Amino acid sequence: MTLFSLAQKNIQRNLSNYFLYIASMVFSIVIYFTFVTLKYNDEISALTGTSQKIQGLMNASSIILLFFIVIFIAYSNSFFMKKRKKEVALYSLLGVRKQKIGLMLFFENLVIGLISLVLGIVIGFFMSKILLTILVRLMGYEVVANFTFSGQAVLNTVVIFAILFLFTSLQGYRVIYQFKLIDLFHAEKQGEKMPRASVFAAMVGTILVGFGYYTSVTDIFTSSIWRFFTILGTPLLVIAVTIVGTYLLFHSVSVFVLTALKKATAWSWKGLNLIGVSQLLYRIRGNAKSLSIIAILSATTITAGGAVFGIYYNTESSVRLAMPNTFMWKGDTVDFSQKDVVYNEALNVKNLRVDNDFAFFEYTLLKESDYNHLAKLQGVDRELHVADGSTILLDTTYDERFSHDFTGEAFTLENGESFYVEKMYTESVLNFFPAGTVLVVNDQEFAKTNAEDMVMQAVGMKNDLKQQELSKVIYNQLSPEQQESFSSVPQSYEDSMAGVGSLLFVGSFLGLVFLAATGSIIYFKILTEAEEDQAKYAILNKIGVNGKQMIKTIAGQVAVIFGAPLLVGILHSAFALTALSQLFNMDITKPVIIGMLAYTAIYAIYYVFTVRSFYKIVKQGAK
Repeated sequence: MTLFSLAQKNIQRNLSNYFLYIASMVFSIVIYFTFVTLKYNDEISALTGTSQKIQGLMNASSIILLFFIVIFIAYSNSFFMKKRKKEVALYSLLGVRKQKIGLMLFFENLVIGLISLVLGIVIGFFMSKILLTILVRLMGYEVVANFTFSGQAVLNTVVIFAILFLFTSLQGYRVIYQFKLIDLFHAEKQGEKMPRASVFAAMVGTILVGFGYYTSVTDIFTSSIWRFFTILGTPLLVIAVTIVGTYLLFHSVSVFVLTALKKATAWSWKGLNLIGVSQLLYRIRGNAKSLSIIAILSATTITAGGAVFGIYYNTESSVRLAMPNTFMWKGDTVDFSQKDVVYNEALNVKNLRVDNDFAFFEYTLLKESDYNHLAKLQGVDRELHVADGSTILLDTTYDERFSHDFTGEAFTLENGESFYVEKMYTESVLNFFPAGTVLVVNDQEFAKTNAEDMVMQAVGMKNDLKQQELSKVIYNQLSPEQQESFSSVPQSYEDSMAGVGSLLFVGSFLGLVFLAATGSIIYFKILTEAEEDQAKYAILNKIGVNGKQMIKTIAGQVAVIFGAPLLVGILHSAFALTALSQLFNMDITKPVIIGMLAYTAIYAIYYVFTVRSFYKIVKQGAK
């Protein structure tokens, strides 16, 4: 029997153990191959002028993805090597030379890598059409992508992953030279170094995480902490203290909680609770570093995904707030089809130059009658009545944290005229570009004001987001000066969706890869510990503990290992996303909840799969 055939038999025999490892690698290769394929895809270039930015985004994302995959595969491979050390020791005991054992492990890892690579590229080729269609739909284009085969993408993927799998195979080859025979037999008993819990560490961890939470939700423009550590330094500080605090929480706080449960005899002496909490106490302490990393990765994934999904979710409302009219421009009207036109108004406005104590700006002066007429056409339930010498200011960019409230103050024009600001509203009836901030005065004051007269066209359409072709027709008829002031809802929406949609695509699939990797890492760790617990569960089975009680205990233990980093990650991301929503003055509650539920649901699949595999292992040991 050759070493290659022996490696092949080992893979077939341990296929159930390798399945999730191979599946996670295949999934990672599929996503990487798809990103590289998109980088060389011409369809995106034909659809949008932002193709250069998207290509840059795909390049950066593929590098991030590759970096994470390298860590994941190296980490997972180390767990499999630990699991195989006893087998390696047995081969050595039977007289097989270390060189041959090393070559067998080398071939075995190389075969697994090549199988994953081939499957990943084949599946990636067929998935590329689906993923490309998802991308262009997220970008707002209603097209179906074609199958795309890129030789460059295949070559790129093969070279990168061949080097990676060669490295992990050499790692397997070297493992037998790093340990003595007795060490290999006792490898399964060698866990991570168990950190010692302390009251001081628990207090410091709680304080650090609390400080990170408090700082993240304080106002960036008014907080003394943000001023002291600066806008760039404060986020780095928050990230650093949260990471250290999270480790200390798993290192100490979780130990105190489990110890308290163990001492609560009314609970611990029920069923197998004492056994379960004792095993958890060891595993939480022994796995503090791993669980902390997984919690931080979960928080990062949920935060990034929630932020991008929140912006994507609010894209339309953001565009409509800044552009209540479908089209708007300065100057005369042009000829275009009147189909789906709700209104087409030529507005006489005046351009104001306002000189005050704060800054020097240009504003648009609008008649009260024109405002009320346009508001009625737009369905705005607000009618204005402005007193002589007064004005009502409309500013869609107003933010109380850093914008000046002019209510109750006088506006002084460059020509010496002034208006008393009666009220301010954050909604307008004119598009911010080209109108800017708008001052509404009554018709008599408008006629008396000595300012530059101009005509502004305002067009409202049905199905305004679908009017890209009409937008091009109007734009092409405008003079160069008019084109500079042209404002288009469908064009702005399309540009926003192209950028944010591509970010959502990248963020979603990177998040899935991170989730698959973290879920797999927990899976590998728990199954390694399950094999160590076979003897314990065999004893329990002999003294009358049935399968139902065993699986209940196993489910509880695994739930804590999966749930602890997930809950901490969700809590971290909740504060981070609260800070982002405050910063951008945007309600992202709904998309964030959807994202968290989706993340939890996928995590739950890993949990169920892990519980079943754990029970299968200990059940075999009981037999």
